[in-house]
Amino acid sequence: MIYLLEDDENIRYFTAYSLRSFGLEVKDFALPSAFRAAVAESVPELALLDIMLPEEDGLSVLRWLRSNPATAQLPIIMLTAKSTEFDKVLGLDSGADDYLTKPFGNMELYSRIRALLRRTDKSSMDKILRVGDVMLDTNRHSITVGNETIALTCKEFDLLALLMRNQGLVLSREQILQSVWGYNYVGESRTVDVHIRMLRSKLGNSGNLIETVRGVGYCFSNLTTEAAL
Repeated sequence: MIYLLEDDENIRYFTAYSLRSFGLEVKDFALPSAFRAAVAESVPELALLDIMLPEEDGLSVLRWLRSNPATAQLPIIMLTAKSTEFDKVLGLDSGADDYLTKPFGNMELYSRIRALLRRTDKSSMDKILRVGDVMLDTNRHSITVGNETIALTCKEFDLLALLMRNQGLVLSREQILQSVWGYNYVGESRTVDVHIRMLRSKLGNSGNLIETVRGVGYCFSNLTTEAAL
C-alpha cells in the first residue's frame, strides 16, 4: 500500500489513478492530519509527500515519520514544485529517500517507486557487515557505531551496505546510482554526494572511512588491508 499526501486535487487524482493503473494500491490524502491518522492506524509500504501543504508542510510530516520508530525506515519520495538544488538538499537532509519535481511523468514516478521498493526489500538481506566500529545488520536493517545505534533512511542504509560490501574498491557515482537507485539519474550525481555527506555526519568519527576519490567516486576504507601493510 502506498500513501499519497497531496493537496492539489487534480494532481492527487491523476497521480493516484495512474499508479493504480500500474497495479499499485494507493490511498490518497489532501490533509496532513488525515495522513497522520492513517499512518497511526496502518503503516504503508511507501509514502509520497508534497511539500506545500495546508496545516503543516511536507518536511514537517517527513521529520515526524523519521522520528517515529514504526516509520523511521519507511521509503519516502518527495513530490514538489520546488526544484532548486537547495530545496532538494533540504528534502534529502530531512530524511527523504528520493525527490521528484513537478511536473513529472507518471512512468518515471512508477519506475522510482519500483526501484525504491526493490532496494528496501528486507527479504533479500541476509548477513551482517562489519568494518571497524561500524556494524550493519541486514536482517534487522540496523546500524551501530560502537555501542550506539544510528538511524538511517532507506537510501542511506542501501548506500552504506553497498560501500561496505565493496570495501577497498572505488565505486563511481554512476555505479552507485545504478546500484542504489536502480536506474540512471541523468545529471543527478549530486544526489550521491548529498547522501555521502549525510552518512559521514551520522557515522561520526567513523565517517572518515568513506573516502572521496577525486574525479571518480567513493571508497569505503579497507581496514584489513591497511592494517596488514
